[in-house]
Amino acid sequence: MANFSKSNVPQFSVEVYQNEFLPEGGREVNAIVTVTSTGGGTTGGVPLPGTAPSAAADAPGRAADAAVVLMVDCSGSMDYPPTKMRNARDATAAAVDTLREGTRFAVVAGTHVAKDVYPGNGRLAVADAGTKAQAKEALRRLSAGGGTAIGSWLRLADRLLSAADAGIRHGILLTDGRNEHEAPEELRAALDACAGRFTCDARGVGTDWDVKEVTSVASALLGTADIVADPSHLAADFTRMMENAMGKEVADVALRLWTPVGVEIRFVKQVAPTVEDLTGRRTEASPRAGDYPTGSWGDESRDYHVCVRVPEAGIGREMLAARASLILPDPTGAAAPQVLSQGLVRAVWTDDMVASTSINPQVAHYTGQAELAQVIQQGLDARKSGDFDGATAKLGRAVQLASASGNEETAKLLSKVVDVVDAATGTVRLKAKVAEADEMTLETRSTKTVRVKK
Repeated sequence: MANFSKSNVPQFSVEVYQNEFLPEGGREVNAIVTVTSTGGGTTGGVPLPGTAPSAAADAPGRAADAAVVLMVDCSGSMDYPPTKMRNARDATAAAVDTLREGTRFAVVAGTHVAKDVYPGNGRLAVADAGTKAQAKEALRRLSAGGGTAIGSWLRLADRLLSAADAGIRHGILLTDGRNEHEAPEELRAALDACAGRFTCDARGVGTDWDVKEVTSVASALLGTADIVADPSHLAADFTRMMENAMGKEVADVALRLWTPVGVEIRFVKQVAPTVEDLTGRRTEASPRAGDYPTGSWGDESRDYHVCVRVPEAGIGREMLAARASLILPDPTGAAAPQVLSQGLVRAVWTDDMVASTSINPQVAHYTGQAELAQVIQQGLDARKSGDFDGATAKLGRAVQLASASGNEETAKLLSKVVDVVDAATGTVRLKAKVAEADEMTLETRSTKTVRVKK
């Protein structure tokens, strides 16, 4: 384990869990890289490289270096029932109340066009008692009408956030419907344009929205996605989201992997608290190193599964298979990035069969969690297409994996879609009738994982 600690800088640590032993001819090395950040969030501050600490750097959460845009669906469907629009206004008002003093913020009303309804004119307000009251007054004037074009909402949020010289740039997006007034490629282009520029949490309210659309927003912008089936629960959810956003202290952290000549990176995945494949998001840092985005950090811990393919070597040989570093880039590009922490992935060839065939518990656990997320999605897709035998097999495997790994929350969600005959063997029967909210909740939360049991 290595870490980097400095005054006003959250302490990052990296721990590597792996079985480094390979049999003769073995080439695949798997490791779980656990990254933990402490001393940030609500307990410290970190000046970005090349910048001086702000006047608010000693305040909890260093809010003056944060900017947030709240995107509220105001399409016509938000009027059915009328309480939905009222709940959305109240939830956004609760989120505004949760903003720390000094945070820059704006509210966007989203329909088939995007409009910044507060403070307006392409500006951001600075949170204090007066601006919060004005924002809530603007929210009270919102009404439902028009279509849905989520990409336009995100592009406006990007323009607003880019105008602020803020370390933490965050969006919160609420929708109740499908993205019907925008081609899928337009939303994809907007997500590509916004990726790496700000993070975004996305929420679907009710059951008339598309799970894959909402989760794609959170996935591309390194945020969270969830369902709020009952609109009356929106205020509590928005408050939690904003509290989490206000706890972020350092942004744009990258996981950098350096590998020796001859080593091939097979995949890089975040595996806790959710499964997120980062393999395709690599940006080259040097001929032998690449960066994978991790987004913003507060006081938290995340796990990453790194799989590399090494050259063949003889018994008794050993090598450094990869070096994993946490990197904080200089936003100006004038200085070298800070190395916040690093850990090593090793490969050792042995003729000890017990050593080389042992599977590290963390690697085994998260391999199962990734498969769990995959088979849930495959099972639900099969069910929707009418392939009930395939759905039964996949969801049965999901029940088996959830039970074996202690993922009780996912097991509960699965039990609303299938009748469990034997969890240990994955024997299940599809339920004849499944509430739409239950199926959507399972799909939306399918990537949530549990940590390794101690």
